[in-house]
Amino acid sequence: MVIPTYNEAGNIEKLIDRIFQLNIAGLEILVVDDNSPDDTASVVQNRQAHDSRLHLIQRPGKMGLGTAYVSGFRFALDHKFDYVFEMDADLSHNPDDLPRFLEKMKDHDLVVGSRYTNGVNVINWPLSRLLLSLFANWYTRTITGLPLRDCTSGYKCFRANVLESIKLDKIKSDGYSFQIELNFFAWRMGYRIVELPIIFVDREVGNSKMSRKVMNEAALMAWRLRFNDFFERLFDRKSSG
Repeated sequence: MVIPTYNEAGNIEKLIDRIFQLNIAGLEILVVDDNSPDDTASVVQNRQAHDSRLHLIQRPGKMGLGTAYVSGFRFALDHKFDYVFEMDADLSHNPDDLPRFLEKMKDHDLVVGSRYTNGVNVINWPLSRLLLSLFANWYTRTITGLPLRDCTSGYKCFRANVLESIKLDKIKSDGYSFQIELNFFAWRMGYRIVELPIIFVDREVGNSKMSRKVMNEAALMAWRLRFNDFFERLFDRKSSG
């Protein structure tokens, strides 16, 4: 389980407790902290002293969600884990869903926790943010063709070989666009993807990391993926001809 953090001292210990209370065999947690001013890393270090299943990567500053996940994925691949989860640290993703993810992973390569598969399952978001999220997912599907209701979800599980196939060095995106990019590459490579209905609850402690920069990057990402895919297909046709 890869969990990026920045100022999540008020949430991370409770999240760790809830995950480990599930007693899932072989499940370990990696926290990737971007030098949080609230000493999130210290909270994790205190827990590490008593639990070998907990790991920590401390980075020198706020370097972005995308690179945090890439660092975490590399750790997981280096340590030969079979499945790699990602989730938010703010308790908006329910750890109780993890057994449901693992059940789906028996027949799939990527399971995406979806807020929008069965209607709208989001709690405590203002209407403006909900409408923005719904529009962003419609926009992404329309431009890229990605067959997901929730293209921007940050709660998912990969088979390790999916991440091995994706050229992580080339992924420079952040936030929502990072999620879109990973989903798109897995889909275009022909991996088996399924959406798992989840209920998303907005954070109670701390501040959202959403920003205009993140939104703009996601909007541009959809077009970049569309054009790159078009030219790659064109080149492949010419090469085979």
